[in-house]
Amino acid sequence: MAAGLGSDSPRGGRIGVFDLVRGFSVVSMVLFHLCYDLRFIVGADLSWFAPPLQDVWRCSISWTFLFVAGCMCPLSRNNLRRAGQYGAVALAIWVVTSLAAVDIPISFGIIYCMAVCTLVAWVLERLGLRPRGRAAAVVLLLAFLALQGLADGHVGIGPLTVTLPESLYATPWLSWLGLPGPGFASGDYYPLLPYLMIYLCGASLGTLWSSRGYPEWARRARVAPLNFVGRHALAVYVAHQPLILAGCLLAGSL
Repeated sequence: MAAGLGSDSPRGGRIGVFDLVRGFSVVSMVLFHLCYDLRFIVGADLSWFAPPLQDVWRCSISWTFLFVAGCMCPLSRNNLRRAGQYGAVALAIWVVTSLAAVDIPISFGIIYCMAVCTLVAWVLERLGLRPRGRAAAVVLLLAFLALQGLADGHVGIGPLTVTLPESLYATPWLSWLGLPGPGFASGDYYPLLPYLMIYLCGASLGTLWSSRGYPEWARRARVAPLNFVGRHALAVYVAHQPLILAGCLLAGSL
């Protein structure tokens, strides 16, 4: 995902370590969705694919995507265009998953999240307000962790957790933000909050690192297959699930 899931080269050439990490996460994502489809759509006996392993695996993928996207945000040629590309793909995913009706339609999934986070980062950059540096990154990381329970009605960490008013969840119009309304359901749910925080955490560090210049090892980091997948992560994301689902359904019919 150049700035996440795309393939544009950052200013000054690609940073190989980002492609490498992104490629590894994409492979992990493909395997995760394969296990999901086999168990919940085909009905295969994968009893081990369940919480907490399932939740930890999912978070390891999406959190890495968003953090790396933020890191690359300062290097992107045009974050507004990037946000538009993500938004168009997110809309297409919603339409296709709604029409196909194989599983719960995806309303506010990871690509939607990439779109709005990139748009917010672009606005903050234009206003000269994009966070930067280690201190900002730490604050944003803590905010991200504190907001993990937002969709379930509470925020905070440990004994500092507070319950939010139920009235915040009474409307169907704030699901995009992280306050799912009555009856809301999505096959993949990554609202603006808390995920903007991990994106901006990456942007804070990415701004610092890019201003200092990336070391040669980071630029040259390479495992050819993973770097290739990382450079074309958005295309792999769009294509992999229909292919996996078709393969699983075909195998299940034999």
